[in-house]
Amino acid sequence: MIEKIKILVVGCGNMGASHAQAYHDMPAFEIVGLVSRGESKKILNEKLGADYPLFDDYETALLATKPDAVCISTYPDTHEAYAIQAFEAGAHVFIEKPLADTVLGAQKVVEAANKAGKKLVVGYILRHHPSWIRFIEVAKTMGYPLVMRMNLNQQSQGYMWNVHRNLMKSLSPIVDCGVHYIDVMCQMTDAKPITVSAIGARLTDDIPRDNYNYGQLQIRFDDGSVGWYEAGWGPMISDTAFFVKDVIGPKGCVSIVAKEAAKAGNSDSVEAHTKTESLKVHYADIDGENNFTRADEWIDLTDEPDHQELCNREQTFFMQAIQEDLDLSKSMQDAVNSLQIAIACDESVKTGNIVKL
Repeated sequence: MIEKIKILVVGCGNMGASHAQAYHDMPAFEIVGLVSRGESKKILNEKLGADYPLFDDYETALLATKPDAVCISTYPDTHEAYAIQAFEAGAHVFIEKPLADTVLGAQKVVEAANKAGKKLVVGYILRHHPSWIRFIEVAKTMGYPLVMRMNLNQQSQGYMWNVHRNLMKSLSPIVDCGVHYIDVMCQMTDAKPITVSAIGARLTDDIPRDNYNYGQLQIRFDDGSVGWYEAGWGPMISDTAFFVKDVIGPKGCVSIVAKEAAKAGNSDSVEAHTKTESLKVHYADIDGENNFTRADEWIDLTDEPDHQELCNREQTFFMQAIQEDLDLSKSMQDAVNSLQIAIACDESVKTGNIVKL
């Protein structure tokens, strides 16, 4: 019988609560503690109908529980230090994206994982979504170069505006969310990114003076492919066309069409961010009269996991990585690379310059 993986959950907000739910429901895991600075750990304990040990301080929890693994879902400015402490304590780490708030920090986390001989899984949730996997597969059939267009603007209010303001104490929207979609673009092209440029605007005094709550980035790849990503957070952000996910190539294009998730009022819904519902595939084949010779194809996606199920699948992968000793070297390097691109975009916003990679 395989022993349970003793897991310490650090950060009990949106993502931390979802991951804790997965651990609570999975026989392979045993939660040995919940850690947060505020009341979220108590609320989560009640939601789970559990009596897990509660801690205000991470170091205290790490020493007291001696976990086999740590789940880190705190704000990005703590990721580097918390992950390295976990590895030094002999624990595997699941960590929410981005891996750190600097490229050097991300590299140090990977080095610590390798030194400790422990697993590091980064929360790139779209890598576990069957519809996004299919989206990438179809995009690769469209020929090269590719034009990749993606956005996720969030008209946040209430609790989500509090979350976004706290996030912007350390990172901009195009870094925090952009790493997801940069990762997708890099999977679609397999080409080397060579330059980035980006613009941004600070639309509120509610965030630090050196940050911005709207941004758009552009990436050029060495195969001629280009990609852009746009992200904005706040009550002033438009929710018109906030959900654009499509890819164009010489042979046609493929688009995610999320009819329900893309409705007005859903832009700050975590549940809606991963919904796909269907893919529309358009073929560029034409005859001598320039008329299309192939009808557009609709791919209805039957395996459409909700947000909690996606977190369950992430944690199943984390379990397998530990139990089956999976080689995670490529995924770790991919996490560093996508962050490096996103940070370069942030530099471009602040300097007004094109940044070479």
